[in-house]
Amino acid sequence: MYTQEDCFKLGSIARLHSFKGEVSIFLDVDEPQEYQNLESVFVECDSKLVPFFIDDIKIRNKGFAVVKFNGVDSEKKALRLLKSALYLPIEMLPELEGDDYYDFEIKGFKVIDVTLGEVGIVNSVLDIKINPLVSIQNGEKEILIPKLDQFIKEIDWDTETLHIDASALIEMYLSEED
Repeated sequence: MYTQEDCFKLGSIARLHSFKGEVSIFLDVDEPQEYQNLESVFVECDSKLVPFFIDDIKIRNKGFAVVKFNGVDSEKKALRLLKSALYLPIEMLPELEGDDYYDFEIKGFKVIDVTLGEVGIVNSVLDIKINPLVSIQNGEKEILIPKLDQFIKEIDWDTETLHIDASALIEMYLSEED
């Protein structure tokens, strides 16, 4: 049985598409076309991942797709799935090239700044379209740095360390009054 830790969030069920049970899903991925041949997904129902088989999927624009799930043949059944998150096993992620990485891969990495030394641990990556941020936990404080090459200098996969150059930003967070 898969858990959320074994999977990545593919997107969510955004709205009904027809009275015959079709739904419109939002694919929160960079390349929605890579998922046009999906046979199944996990749908989060009551905090559990439930497999749903796909009878038909049509990729639309702006990250949306129209999906017909097997066994979901009425508006009433589709309504129960509305706003549910969709997941796939991590092993289904497309292979990345070069220095690219998936945000979840650096969670828990130690963060070392070139000037300040050890800063904290990567808590998460906030996937804000206009300005994605790396959340670093430093004791009780959260430090946010833009997920940009000018700040993130190197990822050491062997030691699970993120090397950054963001001392001015970090000092701003650390000098704040509580």
